[in-house]
Amino acid sequence: MPTPSLTALPIRPLTLRDLTACADLSEDRGWPREEHKWGFLLTAGKGYGIDDPDGGLVAACVVTEYGSWERPALGAIGMVLVAGRHARQGVGRRLMRHVVSLMGTTPLTLYATPFGRPLYEELGFKVTGQSKMLRGRFTTGGPEPRVATRPATAEDLSSILRLDEEAFGVDRMPLIARLPSFADQLRVAEEDGRITGYTAAWPNMDTHVVGPLIARDTETAKALITSLAAHTHRPLRTDIDIRHEELLAWAEARGLAPVTDNAVMTYGITDLPGDWKRRFAPLTVAAG
Repeated sequence: MPTPSLTALPIRPLTLRDLTACADLSEDRGWPREEHKWGFLLTAGKGYGIDDPDGGLVAACVVTEYGSWERPALGAIGMVLVAGRHARQGVGRRLMRHVVSLMGTTPLTLYATPFGRPLYEELGFKVTGQSKMLRGRFTTGGPEPRVATRPATAEDLSSILRLDEEAFGVDRMPLIARLPSFADQLRVAEEDGRITGYTAAWPNMDTHVVGPLIARDTETAKALITSLAAHTHRPLRTDIDIRHEELLAWAEARGLAPVTDNAVMTYGITDLPGDWKRRFAPLTVAAG
């Protein structure tokens, strides 16, 4: 029986039953398997994929919707992957067009590598920002940030959600409410009983990823990163908005070396909502 062409293979929703296949696809493209992150995204968002008749997945991606259930205010696209043996055959373009069509008039955003950016530009996405990935072992030194931090408690969740919505401009409750079970650390900055920032450190292979990182100012962001680093023996990894030049310079001085830059792209809006001055790093570039 002849093998169906790639254009005839159906695109279907992905579930947690596809976790291993998604991790295999990551590994096929030279990425870490990232089962922990895949599981989180497939639970908090909606996965789409194309089955390979020979087993596994031809391609996959995840969309995380923010705002009201009936009318999302923003959709974040991530983990767009095509198996190496099917690369450069239009599969990624077909999958992305499918997702854009499904989302209708909902504005979209994604983080694009230099490799993926031309495809997204062809589909109508525009570059509206840039982030820099940093990785390394955090070292102490210099003046310590004078901002009080502590582990978050269940009672802090409403304040965290309110702060997150102010910074991102959309309600992200389905994502943020899962942070306590997803992250190894969830910490807040506090002044006079009021939460002024929060961050998390979640495990990804041999690192702890710092994100989200929401803070009133740069000193608060520094204090939150320092507090996470004090409670892990793993290297840290994070993606910082390049407009936060002071935090980037400080992080590099503390041992976090630049790895790569990603373009922040949007579709249907000219810029992301919210307050970028308080938005220092995403939870993950796959979900914003």
